[in-house]
Amino acid sequence: MLRPYQNVIDSRYMLQRFEVGGGQVEQSGERLRLVMPPGRRGYADAQLDDYHGRGRRHFDHSAPLTLTLRARASHAAPLGTLGFGFWNDPFSLSGSVLAGPNVVWFFYASPPSDMALVEGVPGRGWKAATLNTGHLPPFILAPAALGAILLTRVPGLGRPVMDAARRAVQACEAPLGDVPLAEWHTYELNWQPAEAVFHVDGVERLRSPAPPLGPLGLVIWIDNQYAIASREGKFGFGLCPVAEPEWLEVEGLQVQPGG
Repeated sequence: MLRPYQNVIDSRYMLQRFEVGGGQVEQSGERLRLVMPPGRRGYADAQLDDYHGRGRRHFDHSAPLTLTLRARASHAAPLGTLGFGFWNDPFSLSGSVLAGPNVVWFFYASPPSDMALVEGVPGRGWKAATLNTGHLPPFILAPAALGAILLTRVPGLGRPVMDAARRAVQACEAPLGDVPLAEWHTYELNWQPAEAVFHVDGVERLRSPAPPLGPLGLVIWIDNQYAIASREGKFGFGLCPVAEPEWLEVEGLQVQPGG
């Protein structure tokens, strides 16, 4: 059952619930729990954001700003994806049919996800990441993306096409495999025009030299999907079979504009 935007859950940041396929957002004081239900055959998402129903040009957040929060998950290796930070909601109709993904966030993906954007960094797992594809117009992006996907199906062309795609975007990632998801940690993202710096428990984990400028929307989520865009040129999307309830908890959310 789709229950988008029942109410503003946090008036400071205009965070609203977005609940799909049985996903639920629960609140206890300043602590928020985003719950993924078990046994769903369709897509399920428990999400908080401040951008749905608005065009991308009108998203609220641009550099410079700092995001800080504490978070933990129910499982050390949940199924699907989860995370928090900023993106441009590229796969919806937020002002145009398509957009290249632009993100500045903490992101986790379980197997079989394999999104190999940075050489030497696994295409799945817990990581700090930025991705800057600029502002390519849809009439260029759509045929280019379709053509690239078709070329990857030609024997021997998958890897060269994916190598060219990675060179065409500005991606920066750092694995956080030593930061247990199921334990409380403090996450900080300092997003500046020239760089984005990520800290966990006060320790710097990534300094990205080419983040997007924005505007981007704030998002916190957990869902049951996976995506594949491998180094070998394989593409795919699907849903993970969640056997028991999984959740992401956050507290102490602060978004501070400026340096």
